[in-house]
Amino acid sequence: MTDTTIVADAAPTVSDRPWLDSELPVAERVELLLSAMTLEEKAGLFFHTMIAIGDLDEANPMFGTPSARDFIDVKRMTHFNLLGAAPTGREIAAWHNALQELAASTRLGIPVTLSTDPRHSFSDNPGAAIMAGPFSQWPETLGLAAIGDEALVETFADIARQEYTAVGLRVALHPQVDLATEPRWSRQVATFGEDAELSGRLGAAYIRGFQGSSFGPGSVSTMTKHFPGGGPQKDGEDPHFAYGREQVYPGGRFDLHLEPFEAAFVAGTRQIMPYYGMPVGTEHEEVGFGFNKSVITGLLREKYGFDGLVCTDWGLVSDAEIFGQPFPARAWGVEHLSPRERLKKILDAGADQFGGEACPELLLELVADGEISEERLDVSARRILREKFELGLFENPFVDEDAAEAVVGRADFRAAGEAAQRAAITLLTNRPIRSGWADSGVPALPLARGLKLYVEGIDPTVAAAYGELVETPEEADAAILRLQAPYEQRGSMFENFFHAGSLDYPEDVIAHVGAVAAAVPTIVDVFADRPAILEPFVEVSAGVTVNWGASAAALLDVLTGAAEPKGRLPFDLPRSMAAVEASRPDVPFDTVDPLFRFGHGLSL
Repeated sequence: MTDTTIVADAAPTVSDRPWLDSELPVAERVELLLSAMTLEEKAGLFFHTMIAIGDLDEANPMFGTPSARDFIDVKRMTHFNLLGAAPTGREIAAWHNALQELAASTRLGIPVTLSTDPRHSFSDNPGAAIMAGPFSQWPETLGLAAIGDEALVETFADIARQEYTAVGLRVALHPQVDLATEPRWSRQVATFGEDAELSGRLGAAYIRGFQGSSFGPGSVSTMTKHFPGGGPQKDGEDPHFAYGREQVYPGGRFDLHLEPFEAAFVAGTRQIMPYYGMPVGTEHEEVGFGFNKSVITGLLREKYGFDGLVCTDWGLVSDAEIFGQPFPARAWGVEHLSPRERLKKILDAGADQFGGEACPELLLELVADGEISEERLDVSARRILREKFELGLFENPFVDEDAAEAVVGRADFRAAGEAAQRAAITLLTNRPIRSGWADSGVPALPLARGLKLYVEGIDPTVAAAYGELVETPEEADAAILRLQAPYEQRGSMFENFFHAGSLDYPEDVIAHVGAVAAAVPTIVDVFADRPAILEPFVEVSAGVTVNWGASAAALLDVLTGAAEPKGRLPFDLPRSMAAVEASRPDVPFDTVDPLFRFGHGLSL
């Protein structure tokens, strides 16, 4: 029987805990710790779920999860995905240190590994990304793709690495190297766009920046997703939801979606997350990729030789509530299986961790009943522990709160992010101003400073620094309208974080933009988290720009010529919804006669 006499309240020594000897090879340290662990402690390693900053003794009502103390002391868990933020880096660091103190008080003192979804841009989706808060703020990943510069992507990732490690975040639940081949898909804003070569090249740079030149105590481990490629979603619907569970390949391009992952493997990504979707009409079993042995073991482990950590996407096993509404497990193709049967199928498929789950008692039942061997647990436990050791968490699980205050949101980091926001803005059209200067051929942009401006969707206090604000289009020399790409309202709050459905703007929005443009030369700027149908605006406006996360000041700097728009489209912009509906979800650049093609972008 495993020895359980180690006590946590005495200062740990190498004689008590020989795995703390940093002179030993990591593989040996892993075996020493593994041999000291009870089955319950091993089972806790397999669960990687959400946690929020706050009192360690309080449950999380938003996601219906237990307190941090229950997670660590009762469930023996040591991997958590941090939701939300705090106003300062110091506060995040202090909370992290308190969490590590709690972990250090357990029998073996195994440190916590904290992960995070992207948190350096403008999205706020509890299922996918978090607003930048105190961190430097950059364009979304599509914006980095629009700039198209590997060196810039690596610089961004290195800055993000420094900000993450300052507060104790050691696993990035990104990059997302899926190909945006279905224009309606809600998750594409976090991709590098539609082109496999660009996605692979920039994804590799992203991994290098986060992990550093060699993986170790200063690194952030990247969990590249969503193997073997999200994107070919039937009707563009996302498999967070039952109506989007199918991934389809009518163009026969399954292998194309693997290409960015091949670049990620060369770059040394440490972890992989399979997607929720279930492949339909392929050689693989029609079950979600997290349950899919021919994908995880056959493709990932055997074909590509990947021996890193595989963590499922969140919530494949247990039904839950989000924002007080029922949210069934994303057990696509295996809905008929019980939660413990789903756990077994995931392990049999070759995965190591259960994302978004906190039910080690079910795993213990499987072992007790002889359905999963302890030897199988040890295979994954070695990968999980190896990551903790190589990240240096056993040597120094804590962070310097003063350093966190200094590093997070540092002035030069913020300046770099703001420069990238400006550079990513993509100028689609720039026509001669129709009112007054129609015969001169002078393009609408750049706008002169000091004009009378009518603005919508822009903070007036910011806009006032660039011109004289007026109340109506008729009083203005120019109008600037900022819009969100359109999406359909869905039935629940959580669904509406995932912008889906038609890419056509409602008629009332089109009419309103047309009315403003009839009164005054008008610039339309669109946050293009999806490739919206922009032809109605192109026809009437003096200029159209798209962005993937840009402050009002960043946009106005570009529109007034203080900064150059360097963005080039990372996907085609379709001309119509009919073209979108006729395209094949797995095939890039498949909409007929797009309004603007991949790579389009004008200069001033």
